[in-house]
Amino acid sequence: MRKILIIILILSTITANAQRVLTLDSCRTLALQNAEDIKKSANKLVESDYTLKNAKSSLLPSLDASGNLIFMFPNIDVMGSDLVLKGVYTAGITLTQPLYTGGKISNGIKMAQAGKEVSEIQSRQTKMEVLSNVDNAYYSCIAVSAKVKLLEAYQKQMQHLEDVIKTSIEANMSTDLDLLRINSKKSEIEYNLKKAQNGLSLCTMALANYIGADLNEEIIPADTILSINPPESLSEDLSLRPEIQLLEKQVEVKEREIKMQRSESLPLIALSAGYTYAGNIKMEGNAQGPDGNYYPYNQKFNQGMTMVMLTAQIPLWHWGQNSRNVKKARLELEDSKLDLEKNTRLMSIEVKQAVQNISDGYSMFLTAQLGFQEAQQSLFSMTQKYENQYCTLTDLLDAQSLWQQSLSNLIEAQTQYKIYETEYLKVTGKLE
Repeated sequence: MRKILIIILILSTITANAQRVLTLDSCRTLALQNAEDIKKSANKLVESDYTLKNAKSSLLPSLDASGNLIFMFPNIDVMGSDLVLKGVYTAGITLTQPLYTGGKISNGIKMAQAGKEVSEIQSRQTKMEVLSNVDNAYYSCIAVSAKVKLLEAYQKQMQHLEDVIKTSIEANMSTDLDLLRINSKKSEIEYNLKKAQNGLSLCTMALANYIGADLNEEIIPADTILSINPPESLSEDLSLRPEIQLLEKQVEVKEREIKMQRSESLPLIALSAGYTYAGNIKMEGNAQGPDGNYYPYNQKFNQGMTMVMLTAQIPLWHWGQNSRNVKKARLELEDSKLDLEKNTRLMSIEVKQAVQNISDGYSMFLTAQLGFQEAQQSLFSMTQKYENQYCTLTDLLDAQSLWQQSLSNLIEAQTQYKIYETEYLKVTGKLE
């Protein structure tokens, strides 16, 4: 495989109060460590794991304790005696095991599992978005920094040429008009240089924001060499793309929701076992003694009871709610399938465009590379002719301007190609 290395023009290091030289891999690592969206997606993943564990625990028996303190007024008459329920307390413990839920628990577990998988897919999607932003910002910094250096070099060329013209004017070999042309070109270069420097400040600020650095800190790309490889066979497969996987999971969840709605019409069966203790139950009244007289008495009861119960709950009539809920869930499933179909088609177009961009981008790079080589040769030739007085100053300035523009085009072409590569990996779900 042919590999072309293009060295971007970096002539000096920019002076600033705070600088840090970072590679692309370093920027990616810092972004993944500091991005708020990455941290949030990690939290979502943990939350979905808790949800899944809770769903699975529904299969296991549940143990509950209860307690009551009762004050009932008035007393209850029981065959001439008073049942006193003031200060009665009860305490109990119940163990419940679901036996049949119509598929609610099993479908709930599968939906929770799908929810965890959705969180994992969203986490990968967020990571790809962060990496894409960092790559674009990093390559933009390289391109704008190279243009700043290019214009600074161009500025030095004009300064040297101005010195030559001034010397020629003193020797009556050039005119003031030539000097005016040089000054006009210098003003143009100065204007473009300030624009490029402002653009570089914005690019480094954007990169600093993505990696979680201080916005006043200047991030300098360490990668001054971009490797441009000819595009090979590019796959248009969408199966790894997070957006497609999320839509497929949505269809799966909607299918489960239909089953969950159907289970509302099925019986629920559970087995319960418990123990309850009741105390401070009093019975007060008058009882006839052996002598025929009536005497007051007061008796306190404390009693523990064990219970085993099989419970069945059977839905009979809910005015068609369950049926309508099933129909509604089916319509939602149909909508999910339509979304999947529609977005698959749109994303296929997006991938085709990304593949075309890489092909066109590489062609633009080759064209820009050839244009720069020709402009470089033309500038060398025109410089020789001017020194031997075989061409005018205007011809030399035109050649220098063409050289500057062709190198600028080359810088743009190679950085844009790298951005296209990142975009292709992103839209195919392969950006790692």
